[in-house]
This record gives sequence, C-alpha cells and structure tokens, in this order.
Amino acid sequence: MAEYTLSKAERLNSKAMIERLFAGGNKSFPAFPLRVVYMWLDASEGEAPVSILISVPKKRFKRAVKRNLVKRRVREAYRKNKQLLTDALVAKNKRLVLAFIWLDNEIHPSAEIEGKVKRLLFHIMEKIE
Repeated sequence: MAEYTLSKAERLNSKAMIERLFAGGNKSFPAFPLRVVYMWLDASEGEAPVSILISVPKKRFKRAVKRNLVKRRVREAYRKNKQLLTDALVAKNKRLVLAFIWLDNEIHPSAEIEGKVKRLLFHIMEKIE
C-alpha cells in the first residue's frame, strides 16, 4: 500500500544543500505556474529518496496567507503523487533534491496545480538513468 505522507526527512531544510541546489549546473524546467529545480545525489547522502523545497516569493504575493495557501496546494499535490517518483528512484538506487518555485501572481485551482506537479514528476522520472 502506498504511503501518502510527507515526513520531516522528506523536507529540504539544510542550508548547505539548498545552496548546492541553486549554485548552478543543476537541471530546471517550467510547467507554468511552477518551475522545478532538481539535483541528483547518491543514495548514501541522506535518508529519504526525495527531499523537497517549496518556494513562493514575496514578490508574487505580499500577504503570507496567500503564500501559505499556494504552498499547501503544491505540497498536497506532491504528497498525493510522489509515489511515481520514489518507486523509480529506489529501484535505481538514486536520490533527488527538488525545489518547486511559484512563477505566477495569481492563485490557481488545486486540480490545475496537481496536474502540473504530475507533469513535472513524470518529466523527472523520464530522466532517471
């Protein structure tokens, strides 16, 4: 049975790892209104197969309530569909660090966000060696 949780180990909170992710040379692509930046790691570096970061810039939404709403929707969409990616990573003995970045100035419906997150996860899944 699939586990639809998002544990502390699956959240990216290491400043050093975040700096490595955004330092350059890592892959990224958009699926408007989201952009994903990802970096491959060895399976030995950490516990969870995927660690995620969700960023909604203050430039897009001045009110924290709206930023938090968008983060919740993206987190929920990822949580429901992460099994697609984690199964493939465990099989290949790989680890992944992901950052979802919000690009739009408007809030989108949950169903639309979930579709975009699925599309991004499928695209990443195709890139697994």
